[in-house]
Amino acid sequence: MKEAKPVIHNKTLLTDDDLYLFNEGTHYRLFEKLGAHILDNEGDKGTHFAVWAPNAKRVFVMGDFNGWAKDSHELNCRGQSGIWEGFVPGVGKGTKYKYYICSRFEDYRVEKVDPFAFYTEISPRTASIVWDLGYEWQDEQWMSRRAHQNAFEAPISIYEVHLGSWMRVPEEHNRSMTYREVAHKLVEHVYDLGFTHVEFMPVMEHPFYGSWGYQTTGYYAPTNRYGEPQDFMYLVDCLHRQGIGVILDWVPSHFAKDEYALGFFDGTHLYEHADPRQGVHPEWDSLIFNYGRNEVRSFLISSAIFWLDVYHADGLRVDGVASMLYLDYGRKEGEWIPNEHGGRENIQAIDFLRRLNQEIYTKFEDVVTVAEESTAWPMVTRPSHIGGLGFGMKWDMGWMHDTLDYISKDPVYRKHHHDRLTFRMLYAFTENFILPLSHDEVVYGKGSLLRKMPGDNWQKFANLRLLFAYMFAQCGKKLVFMGGEFGQWDEWYHEKSLDWHLLELDQHRGIVRLVRDLNRVYKKEPALHELDFEDTGFEWIDCNDSEQSALSFVRKGKEVKDVLLAVFNFIPVPRPNCRIGSPRAGVWKEILNTDARQYGGSGLGNLGQVEAEPLPYHGRDHSLLITLPPLGAVFFKLREENFLPGSKT
Repeated sequence: MKEAKPVIHNKTLLTDDDLYLFNEGTHYRLFEKLGAHILDNEGDKGTHFAVWAPNAKRVFVMGDFNGWAKDSHELNCRGQSGIWEGFVPGVGKGTKYKYYICSRFEDYRVEKVDPFAFYTEISPRTASIVWDLGYEWQDEQWMSRRAHQNAFEAPISIYEVHLGSWMRVPEEHNRSMTYREVAHKLVEHVYDLGFTHVEFMPVMEHPFYGSWGYQTTGYYAPTNRYGEPQDFMYLVDCLHRQGIGVILDWVPSHFAKDEYALGFFDGTHLYEHADPRQGVHPEWDSLIFNYGRNEVRSFLISSAIFWLDVYHADGLRVDGVASMLYLDYGRKEGEWIPNEHGGRENIQAIDFLRRLNQEIYTKFEDVVTVAEESTAWPMVTRPSHIGGLGFGMKWDMGWMHDTLDYISKDPVYRKHHHDRLTFRMLYAFTENFILPLSHDEVVYGKGSLLRKMPGDNWQKFANLRLLFAYMFAQCGKKLVFMGGEFGQWDEWYHEKSLDWHLLELDQHRGIVRLVRDLNRVYKKEPALHELDFEDTGFEWIDCNDSEQSALSFVRKGKEVKDVLLAVFNFIPVPRPNCRIGSPRAGVWKEILNTDARQYGGSGLGNLGQVEAEPLPYHGRDHSLLITLPPLGAVFFKLREENFLPGSKT
């Protein structure tokens, strides 16, 4: 190689403290130091580059600024830190670049993208792009009060979105909308339906669109498919200004194998484990981070902090937590390495997750971390100082699978599977649960929510309305994947838009009206959200009527007046004289009925209210005689006058 001189080495962003903290694994703002940063130092404009490659012999930065010459701009190694850096004059925003790494092992040479790049080329091109992240946010009001919006006692109803397929532009070869194009349409839709938060499936850069973002290559870059970084900021800003929170899917559990990215970065297994029994994920054909390496922990935790800080995200949903916790996850006997105690628990990953949550909640008390954890691992949402993992909330995958298994059965057989509905209450308060009807359940031949429902068309829609009402009445926060809110017939497919034309049909508009009203009631009634994570917020009336496939329970708020009674009929037979034990005397107002005509139902109901009679039933002193509609749910609320001085309650 010829001698390389055009890099200036006396301009640096990295202090000795930065290097020490990075190597110690406790530097959690690496995005301010590593990567490409535009500098204007005493009129000397250019870009400072820094990359971690401890096993490199030489490292160069190459790009369109030097005709992609591999060996003309050499970086300098900072002592024993493993970081290579240098300042290149004249390089500014929009410059494409890569690192050319010459390993000290086996003469391995490779072009690599910047692990800390803020912006990258659109796949299949792979270059990193020098970029600044300046943006004038207008969400001060939201940021000042989001602690209340994310609180455990707050109503949290999440709309899960895949940006590339939510709504497309058919007139332009069915292309996906940009961040800015989708912003106002998405805000309008989410606000109209009353969801409190949007959860975006991974927006971090990924090479294979069909991975939905879960095979990440750019842990600091929103995908270029839909626009520039500031365009994504604009989308978040628009949601915030309308009072809607933003949760981002984030994937520290595995990463893409592509040669240009993190894998075998400097001729060694730098980010991943070297042994494939630890470093390769057999089910996803991806690489697994080495959570025991200090610098890898700094890299990942810095990424989490980055999205919360720079992009004003209100929470992170951490994907694949179960795969991180177990060394034998997805592996057969003999294909995994036990921990130091001979067990299957991944001690290093457990420590990483605890530290991740500690750092996030220390720096951002008003955000939420959510675990996608599908096993019975204990105390996922309990503080780390008492042995928990420290997450704020956890997806209740058991509820999702049990409920969908039950609701997809022909009603004639449901009485034999009644425990699918009741089992959850044995563990419902062991964690802070979110009830997800997620993207995973409407792909790969599983059918859309509506398609899962048994019976004729009327029964399918009635069952879907019943499912939504059952979810909103249960303890726990809520999540609905896009398309479910209007009864999408087809499975979700990432290459096409949702079938928005269905909103022209009455039955589908009925589903939308119901979801809107469920969100309204959920937010308005403290009984439905204040004590989601406490057993004092729930009480069975009757959980044993398997023969009639019926359920009834009470939800309670913190104040004595906040009481709501929910009754469910899971068979397509109306019950006009159904007696239900009443938790209190007085007049109960019917505040929601999934069989109402505006939702597409038959219109059976209780004429707006029903009064409790002094007739004992279900172990109560009073009872209600109600009409329970077919495949229907009815919510009742005790009228406020029952709590006035001198009332009979």
